[in-house]
Amino acid sequence: MNNVSFEFFPPRTPEGAAKLRAVRTQLAALTPEYFSVTFGAGGSTRDGTWNTVIEMHDEGLPVAPHISCIGTTRDSVRDLLAGYRDRGIHRMVALRGDIPSGAAGGAGEFRYANELVEFIRAETGDWFEIEVAAYPEYHPQSRSPADDLQSFVRKVNAGADSAITQYFYNCDAYTRFVDEVGKLGCTVPIVAGVMPIVSFTQLARFSDACGAEIPRWIRRRLESFGDDRDSIREFGLDVVTDLCDRLIAAGAPGLHFYTLNQAEATVELCKRLR
Repeated sequence: MNNVSFEFFPPRTPEGAAKLRAVRTQLAALTPEYFSVTFGAGGSTRDGTWNTVIEMHDEGLPVAPHISCIGTTRDSVRDLLAGYRDRGIHRMVALRGDIPSGAAGGAGEFRYANELVEFIRAETGDWFEIEVAAYPEYHPQSRSPADDLQSFVRKVNAGADSAITQYFYNCDAYTRFVDEVGKLGCTVPIVAGVMPIVSFTQLARFSDACGAEIPRWIRRRLESFGDDRDSIREFGLDVVTDLCDRLIAAGAPGLHFYTLNQAEATVELCKRLR
């Protein structure tokens, strides 16, 4: 399926690694543009990210490692860039990252993602296609919506090629964000991030942590299903399919699925979208 990409997190156990191999085999059949692999708060999964990325690359899969500011140094980033470049990897997702609880300051030599993007460009020129994060409902730590928009523009002006949004369930938030940064002269492709709904408790926990809004009508319906997993699944598929259809109609250049290392819901959504 054209113009879709899938995100994984590095598995922490041999069982998780085996499961992810099966999951990516299923998702590879959908011919995504690429798979991304997250970095972890404070670089806590750096080795796991590297190992997962290299294994997937060696399998012939298009893969984009995440790299974050938090918990990194210029030397460690330089080493990662050299390693990925030596392997022939050309795409990367550059993020500020989440500051681990209890960490003093930024716990790294880069404070913001635009500084990381500038460094990657200075070290590697145009070798990497760099993607950055976008927040249609604004970053939870931003001082104001206007400040958040300016932060995004700085990342793009630093050398980013495109962006992936945080997930959301309000299509208007996405279209308004694209319009507003466009007025600021920012015209890079902004791919819409999509979170399949498979568990209400899990979704609520993630959304509370990252600031993504669950519209009241969706929250109330999910609450009403209790432990009825089949009803949650079917309702979630209907809601997210409709969202994706609206995003495509609105001109979103691609859809980036946060798979949580699961295949079933993402496969079904892509089948419906075909």
